[in-house]
Amino acid sequence: MSDAKSTTRDDNIDAAQRIASPNGPALSVIVPLYNEEESVRPLYAAIVQALDRLGRPFEMVFVDDGSRDGTVAIAASLAQRDSRLRIVKFRRNYGQTAAMAAGIEHANGEVLVTMDGDLQNDPADIGLLLEQIDAGFDLVVGWRHNRQDKLVSRKIPSRIANWLIGRVTGIPIRDNGCSLKAFRASLIKRIPLYSEMHRFIPAMASIAGPRVAQIRVRHHARRFGESKYGLSRIYKVLLDLMVIKTIASFASRPLRWFAILSLPLFALAFLAFGQTAVDLLMEGAISLPIAGSGVIFLSSALILLCSGALAELIYARGDVRDREFLKLTQTILAGTRNPQADRAL
Repeated sequence: MSDAKSTTRDDNIDAAQRIASPNGPALSVIVPLYNEEESVRPLYAAIVQALDRLGRPFEMVFVDDGSRDGTVAIAASLAQRDSRLRIVKFRRNYGQTAAMAAGIEHANGEVLVTMDGDLQNDPADIGLLLEQIDAGFDLVVGWRHNRQDKLVSRKIPSRIANWLIGRVTGIPIRDNGCSLKAFRASLIKRIPLYSEMHRFIPAMASIAGPRVAQIRVRHHARRFGESKYGLSRIYKVLLDLMVIKTIASFASRPLRWFAILSLPLFALAFLAFGQTAVDLLMEGAISLPIAGSGVIFLSSALILLCSGALAELIYARGDVRDREFLKLTQTILAGTRNPQADRAL
C-alpha cells in the first residue's frame, strides 16, 4: 500500500466557499459517530453496498465525536483500505450538531447525505433521497413512518416536538429528528449549525426558500450499544425552537423584534407615570410603589431597545462562530496512513 496521508485541518476554511468542485465526488455521506465501535464495520459495508449500486462516485465522511471506545481505531482501519472513506476526529464530545457541521464542512460532494451511525437508518434508502434531488428538490427529509423506538421516552416526545416545531416555524416536517437527509451542497454549506440545530435544518433553510421533499424511510431497532438521547433533551429543543423562530422572523432586523418586546413595558410605564401625575395633582402626594414600578418598566424597555441596537451592530459587523473553535480539535484521516500518524492519534 502507498504511504498514508494524515493531515490536520486547522486552517480557517469558510464552509460557504468549499462547495463541491467539478472534479469532486457527486455524493458525500456524512455519519457522526459516538461510541459506536460495534456498528462501524457493518455500517461501512452497508453504505458501500448501497452506493455501489447507484453507480455514482462517492465519498464517506465519518465524524468521531470524541468516542471513548474503539470507534476511531476501527474506522481508521477501514480508511486504510478504502480511500473513499475519510475520518474527522474530535478530541472531546461536542454533540451531534457539531459533528454534522464538521462533516458538512469537510465534504466535497455536490449532494450531501447525513445519517446516524447506529444502524437505525438504512443506507439502502439513500437512492430514494437522491431521486428527489434529481427531481429538482434542494432538501429531502426522511420520515421514519414505522419507528422502532420506545413509545414513552422517544416516540411520544418526538411527535409532540414535531407538531410544535411545525406550528412555530410554519414548516410542517413530519420527522425533524430523522438524521437521514439529503441536501444540495450549495444550500447546506451556507446554513449555520450550532447547539441542537441539526433538528431544525429545514426551518433554518426556509430563509433561503428551498424546495423541500419528505419521503418515507425505513427505521431499524438499535442493534448495538445504548441510545445517546433521552427526555433530558426536551428543554434544549424548546430553547432552540425559540432561537429558530427569532432568527427566521427577525434575523436581518433584530431591533424590530426588541422594539416589539419593549412596547408592553412602555405602555405599563406610561400608565404608572400617568397615575403618579394624577395623584400628584389631585392629592399633592405620590405613591412610591406605583412611581417605582414606572421607573422599572421604563428602564426595562430602554434596556430592550439598547439590546436591539447592539444586536443590529453584531449582525452587521460580527462574525464569530463556533466552527472556528471546533476546527482546533479536528483531525482528518484520508486513505491509507502510516504508523507514525496512527500513534499521533
